[in-house]
Amino acid sequence: FQLGNKNIVYPPQFQITKHGESGMHFGSPLPHMASMADEWCMIRSMHTVNNNHPFAISMFQSGKPFFGYPALGSWITYGLGSESQDLPGYIVLRDPGGYNTSGKAVWSSGWMPALYQGTEFNSTGNAVHHLHPSNKRKSDSQRRSLDLLSSLNKKHSKDHPREFELDARIRNFELAARMQLAAENILDISQETEETLHSYGIDDPTTAGYGTRCLMARRLIEAGVRYVQVFPPLQPSFQPWDSHGSLKSGIETISARVDKPSAALVKDLKQRGLLDETIVMWSGEFGRLPITEGSDGRDHNRNAFTTLLAGGGFKAGLTYGSTDDFGYAAVENRVSVPDLHATIFNQLGIDHTKLSFRHKGRNERLTDPEVTGARVRSEVLA
Repeated sequence: FQLGNKNIVYPPQFQITKHGESGMHFGSPLPHMASMADEWCMIRSMHTVNNNHPFAISMFQSGKPFFGYPALGSWITYGLGSESQDLPGYIVLRDPGGYNTSGKAVWSSGWMPALYQGTEFNSTGNAVHHLHPSNKRKSDSQRRSLDLLSSLNKKHSKDHPREFELDARIRNFELAARMQLAAENILDISQETEETLHSYGIDDPTTAGYGTRCLMARRLIEAGVRYVQVFPPLQPSFQPWDSHGSLKSGIETISARVDKPSAALVKDLKQRGLLDETIVMWSGEFGRLPITEGSDGRDHNRNAFTTLLAGGGFKAGLTYGSTDDFGYAAVENRVSVPDLHATIFNQLGIDHTKLSFRHKGRNERLTDPEVTGARVRSEVLA
């Protein structure tokens, strides 16, 4: 902190208490997530390389603090494929009202084939845009059209080898045809019990939107989708955790919308025996400063933030790492974003030092360990 700075240390605005047998700390706006304390692995010593939203988001998503690189979900889908033949391997569920910071760039496949890009599904109305033709056609007529299209595509592909965009387009058409049969059934949450719908908060206007996306995520995971990315509501803004002012009311607003559904997702996966083979990650791209911005806000802080993980072999009930006394910088067991990516890869059976994609004469890797020093953090693993 600089001498003469007019900003002062801003104390916590919420009560922070211990929860569960693990004694994990949670703030009062997150009672439902706190009730699952013994399932979370809390890393309190995360740090990143940039204080600006777009670049920090890009770093968290792609391992690089600039755009144009494949997202984590793209790398995982590229490395492992998808267990579902009828749905994309990487699906994005965002607020239907719009996009959070950086928009579609967050789930881009970069220079990888478009096959590995995140596919947007809707949590209201039709689950997938343009999945069905606007004018109803006889099934045999559609089948003949698809067969003709397939033969033409295959001929063109044979005449133009190594055109990855063309290959991806052909695969996307084939996938769309299969999705017409599968997607609507998988995403029909009316099949769920009233108890399940209530647990996700779908009967409450405050939590219904985000709760629907979390429940859809569980159904997609059950169906074999490899990577599902759920984005937060757009209230109180398109950057809902960005508390430059009115911190207390802003945190209360967004927490009320995401707390119950987030906890329900973890609990539901556990009850269905899916949590051990699923990694749930709950995180932002950076933290907030311990000093005030204006009278009642906090500015960005790349030096310390918290990431929560559950399932997938992460050590349940563990609180790992710590900051200095002010919460300004991670000081004990510091974990970088590339470390986190390397550890997630490890739990998925991927060697982060070996999974690569040839691009412009270079074997590109998500973590670039020779540059970033990324390593698997075995201390957070069960």
